[in-house]
Amino acid sequence: MTPTVSTRIWDGPTITFVVPWYGLQVPGGAEFQSRRNAEELAVRGVPVEVFATVAGGLGTDWETPTFPVGHEVVNGVPVRRFPVRPRNAAAFDSLNLRLLGNERISLLDEAIFVREIIGSDDLEAAIAAEQRERIFIFTPYMFGTSYWGARRTGGRAYHIPCLHDESYAYMAHYRQQIEAARGLIFYSAAEQRLARRICRIDRIPQIVLGGGIEVDGVGDPARFRAQFGVDGPFLLYAGRRDPTKNTPLLIDYFRRYRAEGGTLRLVCIGGPGAPLPVDLRESGAAIDLGFLDPQAKLDAYTAADLLCQPSLHESFSVVLMEAWVCGTPALVHRDCPVTREFCETTGGGLHFRSYAEFAGSLDWIAANPEIARRMGRAGGAFVRRTFSWDAVLARLLDFLRTTRVMP
Repeated sequence: MTPTVSTRIWDGPTITFVVPWYGLQVPGGAEFQSRRNAEELAVRGVPVEVFATVAGGLGTDWETPTFPVGHEVVNGVPVRRFPVRPRNAAAFDSLNLRLLGNERISLLDEAIFVREIIGSDDLEAAIAAEQRERIFIFTPYMFGTSYWGARRTGGRAYHIPCLHDESYAYMAHYRQQIEAARGLIFYSAAEQRLARRICRIDRIPQIVLGGGIEVDGVGDPARFRAQFGVDGPFLLYAGRRDPTKNTPLLIDYFRRYRAEGGTLRLVCIGGPGAPLPVDLRESGAAIDLGFLDPQAKLDAYTAADLLCQPSLHESFSVVLMEAWVCGTPALVHRDCPVTREFCETTGGGLHFRSYAEFAGSLDWIAANPEIARRMGRAGGAFVRRTFSWDAVLARLLDFLRTTRVMP
């Protein structure tokens, strides 16, 4: 049986998460998981702090501050925010468009890219000044807060890379960053395999940590349906809607499914992202409920017939685990190694690639509700065994304790 964090004593330095942006309303899976890591460590009495810029998130204007420079406490976690350094946004945007198109760029262009992505001179200076007094954990890998900040730790940088099989991961600058880590912390075995394939990391301490998940919440499907006026069976999508999450494919496939007589509705929660198409909204086939409070989100997961997670690029997928805790099966894209492997390992879901497989999966779920719920419960049992906060944080502290550089 895994000992809980509450039975252990952390006698090491302050664990400091370095992220490009941080806040209760900052969207994104990596952002959410780093915030929850910090909060749960703080609750257990482990000294923790966050270094971040004043920017508000991936979809904001990085050069327009969302937060003030300085210190604050967010949900019990001390946060120190630093100004964003001046950058050539046009040069960055031009290179980023090429990378989004899966183009490989030259080493010179890479150097421009990593310089013009979001970063902070003051943050880097603070890391350099306190490198021997803290354990610094950088996440995600591709932002300047990680790339440049890690270089100021004197070889002490830990990374939670959140690595995906995408053009950025193959850039020489980022491969060298990962290869210079003191320790690597992965959310899944598939992510670790990807890192081992493209980087030389065999001699670096590493752990497949997983992500912490709330496992004790209980959803009420009747309350959800009454509160939001949702009746009948439905497919749930949770998260932002944009090409990086493969939601255009989901919308296209769902429209075809409804046109062919499919009866499941599509309910979307979270965001931000592209609005749902007018035809699907006006017909009542799809509805967007936006961001829900934690209890309403649990209610939504529990009420859904299945969760669809179509993303091709995941290193963990919090929404997948949250749905399983609520006993709801999942449908994921076959070309995402992380979510597909979780579904195959747990028996908690199906996977698709073609439209025929997508529609056939929805029809099968609708026709076999009891078997589908057993699949969801199997996924939930796996999450409770593996990804409770006590289990995850015990693994994290053990890893840091045994690999950190002593002052």
